[in-house]
Amino acid sequence: MPPSYIQARHLRGYRDQGARGLDMSRLVVSALDIRGQCDIRAMTYVINAHLRRHDTYRSWFEFTDAGHIVRHTIDDAGDIELIPVEHGQMTPKEWQDYILATPGPLEWDCFRFAIIQRDDHFTLCISVDHLHVDAMFLGAVFWEIKAMYDALMDGAGPVPLPNVASYADYCVRESSYTSALTLESPEIRQWLDFFECNRGSLPSFPLPLGDTSLVATGELLSLQLMDARQTAQFEAACTRAGVRFSGGVFACAALTEYKLAGSETYYAVTPTSTRSTPAEFVTTGWFIGHIPFAVPVGSSFGETARSAQASFDESAHLATVPFERVLELAPWLTKTPPRGGFPMLSFLDAGVPPLSAVISMHLGQMKARVFSDGRIAARVCMWINKFQNETTITASFPNNPIAHESVALYLETMKSVYLDIIDGGADIAYPRNAAALQRQRL
Repeated sequence: MPPSYIQARHLRGYRDQGARGLDMSRLVVSALDIRGQCDIRAMTYVINAHLRRHDTYRSWFEFTDAGHIVRHTIDDAGDIELIPVEHGQMTPKEWQDYILATPGPLEWDCFRFAIIQRDDHFTLCISVDHLHVDAMFLGAVFWEIKAMYDALMDGAGPVPLPNVASYADYCVRESSYTSALTLESPEIRQWLDFFECNRGSLPSFPLPLGDTSLVATGELLSLQLMDARQTAQFEAACTRAGVRFSGGVFACAALTEYKLAGSETYYAVTPTSTRSTPAEFVTTGWFIGHIPFAVPVGSSFGETARSAQASFDESAHLATVPFERVLELAPWLTKTPPRGGFPMLSFLDAGVPPLSAVISMHLGQMKARVFSDGRIAARVCMWINKFQNETTITASFPNNPIAHESVALYLETMKSVYLDIIDGGADIAYPRNAAALQRQRL
């Protein structure tokens, strides 16, 4: 049974960075406050039940001398048993070091579940290598663990949880599907068209990032793009243009790069969930694919947004085709663009199912946070998140002054695009000399 393509990408990235003496950003770290004194016995039961319930935790991987990835599996989930270890008083720095010491993806136990006991509540901290989880994990694991723990504390016994799918089965299905693809497959032809229109490579970030080979840490920048009122106004502009909010988001990215670099066509790769059944939506695993699409910049926001929505919708089915499979079939293409690692732009709408139910019923009632591990980011990744009260953007990037300045300028320019549209509506014009004027100001 092979790893999924995205797991293999992660494992090879970890190995390659390690060979250069670098440790890449790889941990999904989250924390949740729960009232009262933690019942260690009950929490131990809950955490073990979680690990046994999701079969991704039964795998670990190694590289052969030839560079192939071999999966090992635990046959009986009941053989998994974590036991609590008390560490006593710890300083914040000692705690951070402990969490960051979560084993890497070539170790089986590349996850940690830890408790900070406070006067009137405790904090449950979960650190899992990205090998096993994607963004949906955050809502699902908090709900699953807290629901089970609360039931035990109420004396009700373990509660029945919805059936989960098998991530191992997902990996087998992906392998079967992708191995049947050829250069003549329509999905591969569409991916090839995207590459070839973008000079034979994946997209690149439009601003300088400096010498990323000398960078050993990563950085995060976050910015509120719009408050609740502005988000509603922007959504109304999208509706008038005949597109969904997502089409407006991708149009704004295209207009941002047009203002900054004069790019008349915006080439993008955006991650999306490849979960397809109710069971998969409550399953821990890395169910992610990537959608390539191109957005020609029109004379107005509305025209650009309609092009963005159409291009995205026409390419959405390509999420099941990993770009590594495209590169295997077409080795003359390149994954690395001329200016280094390609950027990712992700959009998440917390107001649509199934995440809306998790947010409103569970996360909205919890004091929960997500943290960066501060390690080096291989590329510029941007996450635009639409919540009930605001729309935000967060970017991760290699930590050097040039990259920091470029990413900060990019985010501020993007915010200005959103505000222009809010003020001017779907028909706001973007004359063809706008980019030249912007570059003069810069």
